Order: sequence, then C-alpha cells, then structure tokens
Amino acid sequence: MDKHSGAPVCVGIIMDGNRRWAKLRGLPVFEGHNEGYKTLQKIVRHARDAGIQHLVAYAFSTENWQRTQDEVGFLLKLFRSILENETQKLIDERIRVRFIGDRARFGADLQQMMRKMEEATAGAYDSTLYLAMSYGGRAEILAAANELRKEEGPASEDAFAQKLWSYPMPDPDIIIRTGGEKRLSGFLPWQTVYSELFFSDTLWPDFSEQEFDAILSEFSARERRHGK
Repeated sequence: MDKHSGAPVCVGIIMDGNRRWAKLRGLPVFEGHNEGYKTLQKIVRHARDAGIQHLVAYAFSTENWQRTQDEVGFLLKLFRSILENETQKLIDERIRVRFIGDRARFGADLQQMMRKMEEATAGAYDSTLYLAMSYGGRAEILAAANELRKEEGPASEDAFAQKLWSYPMPDPDIIIRTGGEKRLSGFLPWQTVYSELFFSDTLWPDFSEQEFDAILSEFSARERRHGK
C-alpha cells in the first residue's frame, strides 16, 4: 500500500468568488477584489507558517483582460499598488515572489516593477509566492513549445518543462478552487496532472485559515499513486 501524502511542498489556489462576494453584499466589484487581496495575504502567511515552501495563486488570467475596462483598470491599479508598497514587507516576512504569465501584456513600467520585486525578494526566504498574472495554461504551453523549437536535438519532458513560465516551480501537490466551480479553468495544465484537487463552495474573500488547514489534513490522509 502506498504511503499517505504527508505535508505538501507546493499548493496552488484558484481564488474564485470576489465578484460574487461583492454582489451578495451590494458592494461594487472592486470591494470584492480588495477583500480577496486581504485573504491572499492572510493565507500566504499561514501557509508559510505551516511549512509550505511554495504557494501559487491564480490572480489574473489571460481571459480576464476581456472584462470591463473599469474592472481591468482597478485590478491593474491594485497590482501597481502591491508592487509599489509591499516589497519591504515581503522581505521582512521572508517571502519570495515570482510572477508567471505573459508579461508582455503589461506596460513596460509594470514589467520593470515586477522584475524589481522578484530581484528584491530573491535572497533568504522561507517560502515562495508565485503570482499567476496574465496567465493561461494553453498560452504557457504554446510559448514553451515555441521556445523548444529554437533548440536542436530531441524534445523531452524535462526540456519542455524548463521552458514553462513557472519553471523551476515544483508541480503542485494540491490545487484548491474556491467559489463552488469544479474546473481548473486553464490553471497549470502541464503541472497539475497528478495534483490532488479540492473544491470549496466558500467565496474567496471568506476563505479561512481553518478551511485551509482542513484541506491540508485531508490531503495528508490521501494515498497518491501517480498512475502506478
């Protein structure tokens, strides 16, 4: 019999439900996104304290660019505020940040700010937060395939994986999706082939440390066979 899973090394989160959370309370959409960011901060710290070395959060998909101009504008404003104001706090809390996604969709100034945050937090750290921004799984696979075509020699899984935006992030042991939907919506399709999936009806702004711990507990009791 296979061993139980134990503690996860990498956890992925699809943070769904910000807009519905705001609508249920008669609030503008941006209030849901604000609360969602507060929840992310809380869960990142809690995951670090729980010994999880890698946390990857689906923050903004390639499809999200198609939302209303006002909503996209607010999300970019929130992102800019994080880049401008959160770096020192991340360093103090020993959290490294990496961004995965199609960075070319962002303005040159935001791209530079992303690089600066990555460089500033790249020293000693207890955990790494990967923020999937302008991310789409098919786009990532296509970009990796195009990069691999430039090289000579036979392709391999390892060579392909090294061309992914997420490299060298480990494959997630767990994927959590909040908000009640039961699909991955293009989140890390290459990396999640053996991830354990957990779907929560809780809207992301209401997601708690206690629910996160309950998922970790259930994961530790599962047997992972990886197709064997």
